[in-house]
Amino acid sequence: MNAAPDADRPRPQVAVVVIGYDDAAHVTDAVRSALAQGPAVREVVAVDDCSADGSAGLLDRLAASEPRLRVIRRRVNSGGCGTPRNTGLDAVTSPYVMFLDSDDVLPPGAVDALLGAVTGAHAEVAGGLCVRRELPSGREVPWEARLYALHAAVPRPAQRPQLVHDTLCVNKLYRTGFLREHRIRFPEGRFPYEDVVFSARVLAAAPRIALVPDLVYVWHVRRSAERLSISLDRAGVDNWRARTEACRQAYETLLGAGQKELARAARAKFLDHELRMYMRELGLRDAAYRRVWWELTRAHLAEYDADDWARNPAAPGRLAGRVVLASPEPRDLPRLGELAARPARLCPPYARAADGTPVWSEDLPQVSLEPLLTRPVRALPLAVDAELRPRARGARLRLRLHELYGRVERAGPQAVEAEWRHRDGGDVSVRATTRFAEAAGGWSAEADVDLPALAALGTGTWDLRLRVRFRDGVSREVTAHALAGAGLLRRSAVPSARHGVVLVQPYATHSGALALRVAPGVRGVLSVVRARLRRLLH
Repeated sequence: MNAAPDADRPRPQVAVVVIGYDDAAHVTDAVRSALAQGPAVREVVAVDDCSADGSAGLLDRLAASEPRLRVIRRRVNSGGCGTPRNTGLDAVTSPYVMFLDSDDVLPPGAVDALLGAVTGAHAEVAGGLCVRRELPSGREVPWEARLYALHAAVPRPAQRPQLVHDTLCVNKLYRTGFLREHRIRFPEGRFPYEDVVFSARVLAAAPRIALVPDLVYVWHVRRSAERLSISLDRAGVDNWRARTEACRQAYETLLGAGQKELARAARAKFLDHELRMYMRELGLRDAAYRRVWWELTRAHLAEYDADDWARNPAAPGRLAGRVVLASPEPRDLPRLGELAARPARLCPPYARAADGTPVWSEDLPQVSLEPLLTRPVRALPLAVDAELRPRARGARLRLRLHELYGRVERAGPQAVEAEWRHRDGGDVSVRATTRFAEAAGGWSAEADVDLPALAALGTGTWDLRLRVRFRDGVSREVTAHALAGAGLLRRSAVPSARHGVVLVQPYATHSGALALRVAPGVRGVLSVVRARLRRLLH
């Protein structure tokens, strides 16, 4: 076969900056994934942030046989990701640059896809799809998938406000000259969430942006790692302090550049994403954390103006934010956690003001829920309770759909489809549909759960998803709140002709939803014992 003409080969135009600190186990895999992108990559600049685990030596040995790799060793650890990225950015000589963390990888074809998009659209920035890959399971969750559903060229970021939701810097290719011309750099030093501020600085400069549906970045999530990444290490309240500060700087950057619509969108994103994510976990924290978290959140939200709250006022994040502002002390945490869940659930009690207006509670009548009266049924924060009752060869799932200020009754719930979806099994699921019956204050339904059948399909965790169908044909997906009454979340052993016995553990997820852990046979029992021992030792 004849070699392809030189004109058909991608020109070496891209630099990949790889940063790492004490990550000898993964850093060479990251660098190799960048080098494997092919001839479009002119150089890989690996910045070691003063590691003490031999990372730099591994990189030096790799560079000895790879002329495109240059290793820069920092003499003092910076304490963050921004400084080493700036160090790498200063060193690159290529027309385009992208960033890669030492514990992640670039999938094959990532650079070609981004380079083709940025040059074809005459853009300053190109972005593509990133997936969060949970390890060791391998389960993948797309990041901001809707933004990257189709090929698109966005002349100005203000035309696509959703861009503020993708605060990652690693799934994008930047024209190096554009970054330097606008003096766009990362915050220096120990500054968590530096990419939130960097991304705002990029959008503030109003670049032309190309979007591609191609997979361009694999973000590895290792929850069992000894040192958690910044995005996962949310146990300390300083993490929330850093997050709010990064979001504040992003807003001020966009507003200062005259990007008012993007600045508004950034504030809305804080309510819809950051606030809800941390509020879901608030019930897991101690009283001291909650008090400081509440104070920090109230101070941050006090900076919002009337226009910020007026946009989509019935959205879960805005309702939750208004409750925080209205109360000087932490309150209603279980209910707020349910409201912050995805999908959101507004659990009882449902109070009304003296004039009949729906309100958050009798104690907080100033938090009006009147927008719920006009919100589409598909967007209501419906509350469904679920309990699992053991039976001889399985279990009985009991569901209760609550009324919501008369909105559910007018919509007329007819039936519910219960789907048990394997968390790590892709499309593996088991479905059952049953009709609703009227009950006091709502509607009820029941369905059998064949636990041995679930075990035959897959060991591990099964999540419950519900689809409620209404009289006019509208349907919407909800999650079910796990009731924790006596014996409802107790581990049980179910006889199985195939496995002998199946261990089943119903439990409530961090967001309060019902899920199942299933472990069949002797191996399953041993796996449960080993897991408990690991948790005890940890």
